[in-house]
Amino acid sequence: MESVGFIGMGIMGSGMARNLLAAGHEVVVWNRTRSKAEAIESATVADSPADLARRCGVVMVCVSDTPDVVEVVEGDDGVLAGAGEGHLIVDHSTISPSVTVELAERCAERGVRWVDAPVSGGSEGAERGTLSVMVGGEAADVERARRYMDAYSTTVTDVGPVGSGQIVKLVNQVLVVVNQLASSEALLLAQAAGVDLEATLKAVEGGAAGSWMLSNRGPQMIHRDWRPGFTIDLQQKDLRLVLDAADELGVALPGTALVFQLYRTLQRRGLGAEGNHALVKALEELNDLRLGG
Repeated sequence: MESVGFIGMGIMGSGMARNLLAAGHEVVVWNRTRSKAEAIESATVADSPADLARRCGVVMVCVSDTPDVVEVVEGDDGVLAGAGEGHLIVDHSTISPSVTVELAERCAERGVRWVDAPVSGGSEGAERGTLSVMVGGEAADVERARRYMDAYSTTVTDVGPVGSGQIVKLVNQVLVVVNQLASSEALLLAQAAGVDLEATLKAVEGGAAGSWMLSNRGPQMIHRDWRPGFTIDLQQKDLRLVLDAADELGVALPGTALVFQLYRTLQRRGLGAEGNHALVKALEELNDLRLGG
């Protein structure tokens, strides 16, 4: 099995790279801040994305935003400077679907294949190897990548051609934030009524009202634990992508737009590095009410 490269040792990529190593793969890593790459024990640290591509036929990318992906792929010392015919780029970042298609087309001119494979499941999923991956690309490329993605995911779903993975990830993010809004409002209602919050959560999460966000972020909200599985700043980046895509398609998403504005108020307060479940803080301000504690 060929060596695999991984670019981006952030809150998601570091856990994914460690799971690749645990599965027995030879892994080469690169990160803009080298110390984060060096912290991945047993991995080889590349000097640049181009150096990494020269060492590996499959290159995973998990960075923050669309310009970051463009830079690590097409920059002066980017992946394409070291890749050629037969290389496969697997982009786990959440970026613009239209830019994804453009990048894939430019890579194809060099004989480099592209799979867009954004993930869901938070930092917990990256660490535990339980991520859900939504994949866009040619079937053969998806199968080639699947051998590695299985190391850090429990669900890998081929959703169509290149760009489809990014669209489905935006669908995922709409569901995430609207579920988070519902969880915040529901627990604040329970708080205002004076009922036991933990008992309330236990009573409703197993029924029709249950959701991943409620079960995983509800306890954090109750105990006022704002450590991020996914930060507000990153969530906002994704919501900008959602709203841009909705604008291109002429689709009205009022609930998503509302959450975007609520998160904006938290960013203005300097809370962008907190977990996305801190959305409840914006509603606390509206109600002059404090959840849990």
